Amino acid sequence: MTDLPPEPDSVPSALEVTDTSMRALLRQSDFLFFWTARFVATLAVQIQAVTIGWQVYTLARETGRDEGQGAFLLGMVGLAQFIPLFFLALTAGETADRHDRRTIMSAAIGVDILCAGGLGLLAWSGHTALWPIFAIAVLFGAGRAFLSPASSAMGPMLVPRPLLPRAIAWNSLSWQSASIIGPALGGLLCAVSPATAFATSAGLFLLGGLCLLGIRQSTRPVVQPGSRWTLIKEGLVYTWRNKIVFGSISLDLFAVLLGGATALLPVFARDVLHVGAEGFGILRAAPAIGATLVAIVLASHQIRRRAGLLMFGAVAVFGAATVVFGLSQWMWLSVAALAVLGGADMVSVYIRQTLVQLVTPDPMRGRVAAVSGLFISASNELGEFESGLAARFLGPVGAAVFGGVGALVVTGAWAKMFPELRKADRLA
Repeated sequence: MTDLPPEPDSVPSALEVTDTSMRALLRQSDFLFFWTARFVATLAVQIQAVTIGWQVYTLARETGRDEGQGAFLLGMVGLAQFIPLFFLALTAGETADRHDRRTIMSAAIGVDILCAGGLGLLAWSGHTALWPIFAIAVLFGAGRAFLSPASSAMGPMLVPRPLLPRAIAWNSLSWQSASIIGPALGGLLCAVSPATAFATSAGLFLLGGLCLLGIRQSTRPVVQPGSRWTLIKEGLVYTWRNKIVFGSISLDLFAVLLGGATALLPVFARDVLHVGAEGFGILRAAPAIGATLVAIVLASHQIRRRAGLLMFGAVAVFGAATVVFGLSQWMWLSVAALAVLGGADMVSVYIRQTLVQLVTPDPMRGRVAAVSGLFISASNELGEFESGLAARFLGPVGAAVFGGVGALVVTGAWAKMFPELRKADRLA
């Protein structure tokens, strides 16, 4: 086993500390404001993304389209969000390494509030056309392209260096928890009405923007010399050459791209398990239950050794649980498989995000976070498109099983191709 390389002295600190306990972290008020803002904003993003999917699939079925056509349109929602992310991600990362990161976060949240308001009005008015929803989804993806790298890069700026590993760990846990709790909450709110879900999302975005106002410390990075293209190229080269970074984010890309069964939950709820909107909410809550239980364990018992092997094991469990979910014909087994899937995903993302943050110097965090965010978006939004396309030809059950088996194959291949990642030991 090999330990991670030490991080350069790049995190500014107003005071020298030796206490690295949770109590010391809680005394960092700027970090607490940021942590809350990022948590509620991520929660809002996930609620909104899930509700868009449910609304599109429901409208497709109610306007006479069959199950396969509805699944394909559901996948197109992911593609609509991914296109602006793909074209803007590298520019957004370079922007986060040149300009005030709090300002970028605030502007991105403002765009997301407008999107939530527009979607809420469409749902409340009973509008049945799909094209306005897809248009807003494109704008929503553009806002997320700038929100992700700015928020990922800003957190480490707000704590003293000795507290950095603990801050990164709690940042990772908060992001992953919100990413799984958000869809669950979105599914439950959809059972009330899509308009209620979009209104909740707008309120959470607003709360996140207000929390950012409480940050007093400077969040403007030390600008590196060179043109915009030079800085973007530098970030790409660093990501490619650092095998821990590239191996981590590419593993997540291909495993979730193939194993994204949660994108098909509206189809399973309505046409496979026949449990309706209420059942959809329960299915969406299941991964959150598993992730929350695992998060509690990780918060109290930090991973100290064999981090790389644990991450690969978690991705393998994720793939196996996806297969079980796809084959299940019973609601209770589907819920259990999704809970295991969520718990495994929590372990994987927690380790991956911590590894990437620890080995990346601060002046490059925005660009590396942008590349990581692009890979995450490809795995999620493009994964929705892949799942919808696969369901169009294989059916929802076949698509889920195909994806789970694919995730298992990717796990084995990446464990062999990236020995540095497999041998990563301590998260410190």
